[in-house]
Amino acid sequence: MAFALTQEREQQVQEILTRYPDSRAALLPVLWLCQKQHGWISPEVITFVAERLNLSTATIKGVVTFYTMFFEEPVAPNVVWVCRTLSCDLRGAKCIQEHLERRFRCRPGETSEDGKFTLLKAECLAACGQAPMVQINERYFENLDTATLDKIIDEHANNTPRSAHEG
Repeated sequence: MAFALTQEREQQVQEILTRYPDSRAALLPVLWLCQKQHGWISPEVITFVAERLNLSTATIKGVVTFYTMFFEEPVAPNVVWVCRTLSCDLRGAKCIQEHLERRFRCRPGETSEDGKFTLLKAECLAACGQAPMVQINERYFENLDTATLDKIIDEHANNTPRSAHEG
């Protein structure tokens, strides 16, 4: 099935294109809009973006595979990144990750049984002074312990229908 943006997002693409002298420069924000709508960058999204920006699918695929913010496979509505750099590890990131693995009943790179969370590891989320920390979708949560994290996860779980994506 071919991918297409909603009318509102197509208008956003039009506005984005006015800001850049070359369509290649608009690639990241256009991919981001597509992922916000579709949930991930599927082969159909790659084809759509390549045609829309008059670029090769190889160019699009190269960008998608380079940036960790783009998902090449379907993910849950809530993506939980656990920072595992040294600063976070020294302050309990391994315990945070293991706690989430037990709670979600999945390993990093997998999705929770309820379909609401995908668990991932990040090399660094740039909050070394506030470790340990996680990123859930586009928000950072710092200075965590498992009790605080559980409250945050509960809030996200309660506000997320199973497998719902922004449409």
